[in-house]
Amino acid sequence: MTAAETPRTSGVSPGGEQARGPRPASDARHRAAAPRLPARSIALEESAAEQEDRLLAIRAGEGDDDAFATLVERHVDGLLALAGHLMGNRHDAEDSVQEAFLSAWRRLPQFRGDAAFRTWMYRIVTNRCFSVLRSRPPPAAPLDAGPEPAQTAGSAQPERAAEAHAATDALARALARLDEGQRACWVLRELHGLHYDEIAQITGISEPSVRGRLYRARRTLAQEMFPWR
Repeated sequence: MTAAETPRTSGVSPGGEQARGPRPASDARHRAAAPRLPARSIALEESAAEQEDRLLAIRAGEGDDDAFATLVERHVDGLLALAGHLMGNRHDAEDSVQEAFLSAWRRLPQFRGDAAFRTWMYRIVTNRCFSVLRSRPPPAAPLDAGPEPAQTAGSAQPERAAEAHAATDALARALARLDEGQRACWVLRELHGLHYDEIAQITGISEPSVRGRLYRARRTLAQEMFPWR
């Protein structure tokens, strides 16, 4: 007997009229669950891609070069974007991602799918980028950290473009001055749109710690970028 049939037998009087009184709890539970079905369907669709990645990773770990090439093709653009945001330039980003894929290829036989392949690769790339950055001297603070004077309404388009470019450079410098934990959390959340639980897996910290680092990063960047508003 289905959940829809049960309330009719218990809620109808002998005369065929609907009996008054509280609705059965089982009916309320089924009605409350109904609106969540679309979200569940979306989750299943999202996990299908992760499952396919996991199967490809297992095959690649068994020596299937084509499976690994498919994984590289699927994820290289996102990983290059992540490395570019963390390293600050395209050349270093490409080197870091290449090294990350080589490391992943060597470690694939131990991949068990405890995390999504994308999450696993994001963690390898993040660790690789910060390992390189730690080996370098910290960047010198620019002498002219403040913005140029605001242009008038009649400013030429090239001047506006130059101002926008200067603001972008200022944001890049502000990101570089964040500690690596705050920078990683901010980039993964604000630029890559990852959820807190996935950021926690990538960075190896708890979700509350992710939220704390994000709060401090946002506060610092808001102060740094205030002159550009």
